[in-house]
This record gives sequence, structure tokens and C-alpha cells, in this order.
Amino acid sequence: MKDDRTLHEVFKLFDLIHILTTDHSTVTRITKEVIEDFAAENVVYLELRTTPKRNDSIGMSKRSYMDAVMEGLRAVSSVDVDYSPAGLKTNTFNGSTRKKMYVRFLLSIDRRESTEAAMETVKLALEMRDLGVVGIDLSGNPIVGNWSTFLPALKFAKEQGLYITLHCGEVPNQEEIKAMIDFLPHRIGHACCFDEENWRKLKSAKIPVEICLTSNIRTETISSIDIHHFVDLYKAKHPLVLCTDDSGVFSTSLSGEYNLASSSFGLGKTEMFQLAEIAINFIFADDGVKTDLRATFKEAVKKLNL
Repeated sequence: MKDDRTLHEVFKLFDLIHILTTDHSTVTRITKEVIEDFAAENVVYLELRTTPKRNDSIGMSKRSYMDAVMEGLRAVSSVDVDYSPAGLKTNTFNGSTRKKMYVRFLLSIDRRESTEAAMETVKLALEMRDLGVVGIDLSGNPIVGNWSTFLPALKFAKEQGLYITLHCGEVPNQEEIKAMIDFLPHRIGHACCFDEENWRKLKSAKIPVEICLTSNIRTETISSIDIHHFVDLYKAKHPLVLCTDDSGVFSTSLSGEYNLASSSFGLGKTEMFQLAEIAINFIFADDGVKTDLRATFKEAVKKLNL
């Protein structure tokens, strides 16, 4: 229940979570509950990332792990969920008047993994494209592993048309940060510990940044909210998206993140709405989904009197 966890403590906590999520039924339950939590917050588009896990002792493969995730998604009953790309017939919209939400998946490569294990995750993502897997994430303890280990798998993923996002700059490793920016991922997460040269490179490349305010403050990656780089990026009109990071670990929610941005940086209702709407440009979805989401926002303008 702590409100302040160092980055080191967070990854010790993630290790415990991994121990608790090796059972297929638990993975299914958690997936269902996470999606329903976001739906309850009026989220209309969700990219959920998860690290496929292998546990031979209970017969869990990375594929069976993801099958359990998909089972949890299909069990969601509070909203109609669209989880597959345009043109496929597996959407669960049923024509009712319930709310609907798009859900897409990013498969995470853990920095503790080998090149071969990373490639296995990428190949699994390609196998599951028809089930809403749209991209690859590189995450995990930032002081573990080398960028070169994951580069072959990430290059292959990019060549195959998967979207790529990288946890980048959680610790001040400028050489790795430069290499990640040079790779030109479709988005990066955090961007906390950049030197001036890499900051310029990021802005020049216009790579969208996933901003996680609560996470950055609670892990003390950023010492204080009033010096958070959100302000610099926002004023520069750099592409950015407000995100939760792990909402359970950091005891936050998406509305909580928007509330924190609003109260900390003096952004009004209209600015908050625009921040959410502009984020549609940077999601890992096709043009049809983006068009539908823009229509949803257009309808919301009338209700909110903006």
C-alpha cells in the first residue's frame, strides 16, 4: 500500500506478481478484471500489454498464456469489446446499446530474456494478429540486459509490420537511449533520464512519448511533479499520450492520471479533452478504428459543452 516505491522495489514487486500469475485461470481472471476496470472509467480504446510467460512445470507455454488472456477478454460482459482488426468477423459487438471499447494487445519482451526468447514472443505476436495483437513492447528492469540482445527480434517485428514501443530512459544510460531513438520505434515510454543531446534527438524524430506521471514520481525517477518533462513536451506540442503504467502497482487509474495532469499543470477541461483526442493519432490501430474514435469524441463534445 506504499505511495512511494523506488524503481528497485517496484521490480521486486513485479517478481512477486509473476509468481502469482503462472496459473491459466488466474491470468484469465486478471485480464477480465483489468479490462472491466478500464471500461468502468469510460475508456473507449485500450492497449493492454502483457509479458507472455512459460512455466513447464504446469504446462504453460507462451501461447497457452496468451490463450488464457484471450479467454479473459472474451469473458468481459460489462461492455462490448472489439479486439480484432478491420475486416475480420470475430468482433464481439452484438448490436446492443451497451458501451463499446476497442482492446488491442502488445506483447512485452522482458529485458531478462535471451534473443531466442524475444524472437519467440515476436513470432507469437505475428501468429495472434487476427486476435488483436498489434505490437511489441520492450520492458522490465532497465538495469538488466543489453539493447543488442533484443535488437534482432525488434528489427524482425518492425519488418513484419508490428508496432514497436520501448521503455526508454528510466535510468540515465545515454548510449542505450541514443540507440533506441535511432531505431525509430513508433512510441517510447517514460523518457525520464535524457541528456540534452538525446532530448533534441527525440524531439527531432517526433517519436510519441507515453507519459506516466504517478509511476515516475512514485519510483522517484522524477523527483517532483513540478519539474516533470510533460510540461516541456506539452508546450513544444510534441506527440504524447497520458498512460497509467501498471495501474495496480502504482495505485492509479487513467482518470487519476488526467486529474493529476490537470491539477499539477493548470490544464482545463478543454485542454484535457484535446489531450485525449489528439492521442488517437498515436495509437497502434488502423484508420477505421481511428475514424470511429474521432466520431465518438465528436459526439462527446456536445454532451460536455466544450
